[in-house]
Amino acid sequence: MVRVLYVTGWCRSGTTLLGNLLGECDGVVHVGELRYLWTNGILGRGTNTLCGCGLDVASCPLWKGVVARVAGDDPQWHAERAVRLQQAALRTRHTGRRLAEARGARAAHPAVAALAALYTAIAEESGARLIVDTGKFPAEAAALCGAPGVDARVLHVVRDPRATAESWRRAKEYIPAMGAARSTAYWTGFNLASERVARAFPRRSLRLRYEDFTADPRGSLARVMAHAGLDGDPPADADGRADLSVNHTVTGNPDRLRRGPVRIREDDAWTRTQPVPARLVATALALPLLARYRYPLVPSPARPPDRTSRDEEKEGAA
Repeated sequence: MVRVLYVTGWCRSGTTLLGNLLGECDGVVHVGELRYLWTNGILGRGTNTLCGCGLDVASCPLWKGVVARVAGDDPQWHAERAVRLQQAALRTRHTGRRLAEARGARAAHPAVAALAALYTAIAEESGARLIVDTGKFPAEAAALCGAPGVDARVLHVVRDPRATAESWRRAKEYIPAMGAARSTAYWTGFNLASERVARAFPRRSLRLRYEDFTADPRGSLARVMAHAGLDGDPPADADGRADLSVNHTVTGNPDRLRRGPVRIREDDAWTRTQPVPARLVATALALPLLARYRYPLVPSPARPPDRTSRDEEKEGAA
C-alpha cells in the first residue's frame, strides 16, 4: 500500500515550502506538482522543466527510473496518454465524479488506475514511505481516495484570497499574471471542491490555514505529520527556522530550488501593496467563504518591515 499526502487548495498559498519541509522528514519524498511531470518533464511543453535537484526532469535519476517503470520504452506516447486522461477526468470540474467512484457508486475512470500506478512507481524507485504531492487539484485528491493500492490523506491549505490575488498580480518566471477577479474565482472553486472531498472523507482530510502555519510552523507541521502518519520531530525549530536539502519536485514555485537555512514567516506585504479596486473585487467574490475560513472583512495593515525582518527575508520566506 502506497501512502500519499495530497495537498489541495489554490496556488500561492505556501504549499511548496510546506511540501519541502515535509520532505525533510525521514522516509518522505516531496514530488511537487506531480500532475506536470508529463507536460513539463517529458513532453517539454511547459516553461518549468527543472527538477528540484537542479537537473532537467527527464535527466534526473529518480524521474528517469520512475518514467521507465510506468512508460517502458515509449515515454512520449505514455505522456501524451497521461495528459489526455488528466484533461478528461482530473480537472476541478470532475471532482464530483471521482468522489462517486471513490465511494463505489460507479466504475473508476482509467485515469485513476494510471495515477495509482505512477505513485507506486515513485514509492518503488525512491523507497519512500510517504509521497507528498502539492498538486492542489481536488479531483486528483478525490481519485486517490478510491485508488487501488493507495492509502491517501488530504491536506486542504487555505490562504486569504486577497493575499493570493495580490501574488497573482505579478508574473513569475514560469507563469503569467492573473487579475483579482479570475484569481478569486479559482480560489473559490478550488476551495469549494476541496471541501467536497473533506465532507466525503472526513477522517482522511485536514484543513490548514497558511496564516496559522506561518504563525506556528512547528505546531502546524506536527499536526500535518500526525495526519500523514509520520513520527519524529517537526523539521522546524520554535522560531520557525529550518534547513532545506535537495528535493525532487517536478514543478512548482521557483523557491523549491532553494537550499539551506530558511525562516518560515507570513508574507503580509500584500496588505500594504494591493490596489484598493483589486482588494474590493477579491473581497466581494470571496465574501461567502471569508467568515468560514476566519478571514476579516477588512484585513489589518501590516507594519513596515524593520531591519531585522529585512535580514531574515534574505534567509527565506513562505
